[in-house]
Amino acid sequence: MAATRKGLVYEGTFGTSNAATGAPMTVDTVFWLLSMTKAFTATACMQLVEQGRINLDDEASKYLPELAVPQVLEGYAADGTPRLRPAKRAITVRHLLTHTSGFTYSIWSEALTRYQQVTGMPDIATCKNAAFTAPLEFDPGERWEYGISLDWVGKLVEAVSDQSLEVYFRENIFDPLGMKDSGFLIGSAQKKRVATFHSRGTDGGLEPGPFEMPQRPEFFMGGGGAFSTPRDYMAFLEALLNGGAVGGVRILRPETVALMMLNQIGELNVHEMRSAQPGYSRSFDQFPGQPHKWGLSFDINTEPGPNGRSAGSVSWAGLLNCYFWIDPVKHVTGALFTQVLPFYDERVVALYGAFERELYAGLA
Repeated sequence: MAATRKGLVYEGTFGTSNAATGAPMTVDTVFWLLSMTKAFTATACMQLVEQGRINLDDEASKYLPELAVPQVLEGYAADGTPRLRPAKRAITVRHLLTHTSGFTYSIWSEALTRYQQVTGMPDIATCKNAAFTAPLEFDPGERWEYGISLDWVGKLVEAVSDQSLEVYFRENIFDPLGMKDSGFLIGSAQKKRVATFHSRGTDGGLEPGPFEMPQRPEFFMGGGGAFSTPRDYMAFLEALLNGGAVGGVRILRPETVALMMLNQIGELNVHEMRSAQPGYSRSFDQFPGQPHKWGLSFDINTEPGPNGRSAGSVSWAGLLNCYFWIDPVKHVTGALFTQVLPFYDERVVALYGAFERELYAGLA
């Protein structure tokens, strides 16, 4: 799907949404968003910043006392025991929103994968609170590493608003924008429209299988637990493209959206996320050979992209090969939805690039 400031300019659906029944894919097919959930969580946080209830440079422990004494994983002793030390500085809200907090993901971290194996700590995707016992891999502010920071932001939004993310998102983002098929707890009607998940085999073929985010979670996963439809998600992207409002409904101020799309990590750089678990993700770099930055909470290409988007565009993705971008210069947003592992699938990425090129060519 794609839109400009004038509204939708393209929507196309292909293939089947259900491998067993052959039901066609539609713009109201339900997809698990995984990390495309993060944009909702960042938006919720920035709404509270606008209200003066959160300050970006506050220590996160002001809102979440459990972050008061973060520990950094330095390595492992000869017997395999993790070696931890206190962090040199506090984690701020800005650190969490920019993935400079020190928290990582095991999928792209050999060290955290080993930590999970040694300690039995559950992965964040289990939606178990014990996943929040994960250590940092570096001192806050020292580098950019993708991780569970936005799950902490979800906890922060809940603490400040005194609402669950399920309720907060519904009341402050989804209902205002008419996103009736979005949330964490999937209803019977939506479940019937979920796109079948597939794994890419070594032979290049796709094998269908079951996939559902935990439906009795210990916490709502602000970093990756939500579902939505292409039509719903495009309403959200249109709001961001238009400075926080669409269809007469405003969810953020224009200056807030502009701030979210500016470099928030200074001299630090976003870099390739090297896979530690190839079954879940290939190594990932949207702009190899180009410097790119991070906003609140988006990847920012500092040079023109290879397929048409302007320098200063923002983008991100979800683990099951869903992708989006927002181009604030040419006023274009686009998104592509699939449900395939591993992440950064070559065929899907090629399709994403072709879609972007043809979209810009058509608009020109």
